[in-house]
Amino acid sequence: MQKGQIRKALSGFYYVFSEGKTYQTRGRGNFRVKDTNPLVGDFVEFESGNMEEGVLVSILPRKNELVRPPIANIDAGIIVMSAIEPDFSTYLVDRFLVYLEGQFIAPIIYITKTDLLDEKQLEEMKSYQSDYQKLGYTVFLADQRADGAVNALLDELGERTVVFIGQSGVGKSTLLNQILPELALKTGEISASLGRGRHTTRHVELIPIGEALIADTPGFSSVELEEIEEENLPDLFPEFLANRDECRFSGCYHLNEPNCRIKQLVQSGEISDYRYEHYLQFLEEIKNRKPNYQKNKK
Repeated sequence: MQKGQIRKALSGFYYVFSEGKTYQTRGRGNFRVKDTNPLVGDFVEFESGNMEEGVLVSILPRKNELVRPPIANIDAGIIVMSAIEPDFSTYLVDRFLVYLEGQFIAPIIYITKTDLLDEKQLEEMKSYQSDYQKLGYTVFLADQRADGAVNALLDELGERTVVFIGQSGVGKSTLLNQILPELALKTGEISASLGRGRHTTRHVELIPIGEALIADTPGFSSVELEEIEEENLPDLFPEFLANRDECRFSGCYHLNEPNCRIKQLVQSGEISDYRYEHYLQFLEEIKNRKPNYQKNKK
């Protein structure tokens, strides 16, 4: 029995990397019986008499899994946002952050097109960068005229497995093309009428770059908060989590409870108004969503 990691899935085959070699394998029928699909990123046990006729035997426990793109065991998510065209949105940043935090994926924020900003807009962008850095997030401001941010990003990734996340048209494919020139991903011009780019569907593959593994897909442009329960949402905001024990009530939702430390910090400006407003919006969305009976059956 050998152990390895699925690095690519294509046409019913799973390509498993093990001890410096890649084995072509197929999944056993019992995966279908168990309603379990092997995913790119899975660590697996397999049997193989040669490099092209292996069989997946079992999937080792996952630390997380995504639906779009279908991939497992992600360490970091690069949130690609544009400074302009489309305009920077703290709401989308916070939505992506909460989603990644809920999946135990470390977020990295990468803001493109900063060279298109005037001086006042650039100062505002640097202010947002400072806000998120104070929360413990790594934030890159990228200038299309230089690749310094790309090199710094690659250094930041280390040995992690990485996926990209962000609106269409923000430069995800362009960034991937800079990191992986051989991919030649279609960037697609922004549609003026829709204000977003066009998608190009691809199979998912993990490609080694330095010590990191990068998913060669533009990732996804929107996220649902279906996996997040309302009682867990406050802890997905680092500034709330750091101060929650100072609230009077242990299960404080930071709404109308007396002696809420989080609300005091919002009023004093130590927690950003827009972060708190987004928290309230997400909480309302989670409270009002329809029950997922399929999820409850699992």
